[in-house]
Amino acid sequence: MDEQSSLLVLFTGSFFAATLLPGGSEVVLLGVLRAHPQLYWPALGIASLGNTLGGMSSYVIGRFLPNQKAFLKKSSGSMRALKWVSFHGSPVLLLSWAPLIGDVLCVAAGWLRINWFWVLLFMATGKFARYWVISAIAFNQ
Repeated sequence: MDEQSSLLVLFTGSFFAATLLPGGSEVVLLGVLRAHPQLYWPALGIASLGNTLGGMSSYVIGRFLPNQKAFLKKSSGSMRALKWVSFHGSPVLLLSWAPLIGDVLCVAAGWLRINWFWVLLFMATGKFARYWVISAIAFNQ
């Protein structure tokens, strides 16, 4: 696969992995880096951008959810995430990359109407840091 196609697949995989759909963007990133090591920094940037935009789509979904406590009682995980985001604010989005809780934190931030700029900033920072650590470990950078 050529460089452009690899980066497009990486962006798409990273975007969908950050939504409520399952996916493993780390594997795609490592595959792109193995095939095209010269794309180290561009690949980290593309993966981070795609994953951040996917997380922001979950944030937007949260903004459109009904603002009713009864809606949340269906899932105790949702209540925990809401309490966490409500207490810690946007810095908790540094963990938006984490499996299982990351998507819920993004939706909770939207539902709580946390400032989108700070959500974006912390989310992007956490997601980039995760990709950087994984790639640095895998390729001894």
